[in-house]
Amino acid sequence: GARRPRAAMRTEISTAAAFVTRLLRAAGGIGEEQLRCFRECLQEALREHYKHHWFPLVPSKGSGYRCIRINHKMDPLIGKAAGMIGLSHEKLFQLLPSELTLWVDPFEVSYRIGEDGSICVLYESPHPGGKPTKPLESRTSCKEEWRTGRSSPSKNYNMMTVSS
Repeated sequence: GARRPRAAMRTEISTAAAFVTRLLRAAGGIGEEQLRCFRECLQEALREHYKHHWFPLVPSKGSGYRCIRINHKMDPLIGKAAGMIGLSHEKLFQLLPSELTLWVDPFEVSYRIGEDGSICVLYESPHPGGKPTKPLESRTSCKEEWRTGRSSPSKNYNMMTVSS
């Protein structure tokens, strides 16, 4: 039959879910069976959430919508999956980084821990057309969005330029 776009999301979604599961496992105290259940619930939640927001031809489109964030508020999708294995939001905050951003886009999954942390790519695959739709700047559109207005240029940088 025709290849549904949903099948194409599988790798990206499983990469993202496995990553969050790995963070929970590293924190300790959660059984493997619970972790497996958590991962499956999270994958299911992500699939539902992304179903109509996945644009392989325009990978950055909808990036903000697909972004998973823990920022003093628990991401609802992670919270929902954790609820299935009896983990409260309070417990999650103890187990997971308090500042985590995970971008799940077609052909790329990346994350950042801490507001000023560096962005690490978990999964990357070439675009099926061989040529990316746009040069690099399109890849960072979602990431940049979060950054603007956060960081002001450092003071010593200004001092250096004003050497007259």
